[in-house]
Amino acid sequence: MERINYSKLVQEILTGHLDKDLENETEVELIFDTERHHYQVVHLGWKEKELRRVYGCIIHIDIKDGKIWIQRDGTEVGVANELVAAGVPKQDIVLGFHAPYKRKFTEFAVG
Repeated sequence: MERINYSKLVQEILTGHLDKDLENETEVELIFDTERHHYQVVHLGWKEKELRRVYGCIIHIDIKDGKIWIQRDGTEVGVANELVAAGVPKQDIVLGFHAPYKRKFTEFAVG
C-alpha cells in the first residue's frame, strides 16, 4: 500500500478552511512552507465598527520525522479528526498543543 503524501494532504485540508470569516470581517490566509513543512491558516483584518485589528493563527501544523504535529487547532471539527477521516493513522498524528505528559492519555502519538 502506498503511503499518504502528508504534505499534500495537509495543504488540501487547510485549503478547505479558506472561507472568509464574515463574523469578524477578516481575510483568511494560507501560509505553506513546503520545504520546511510548516503550514498555517491565519485570520487577519479589521473589525471596522470597533476599529480593532484582528490577527490570529487558527491552524498550525508541522510535519516532523514522518509525523503530523498539530501545534494549534482553533476549529470546531478538529484537524486531527479530518486527518483520520482521510486515512492518516492516529500513531502518525501528534497533538503538539498538549503538554508532553498529557499526550500519553490521548489516542494519538506522543511525539
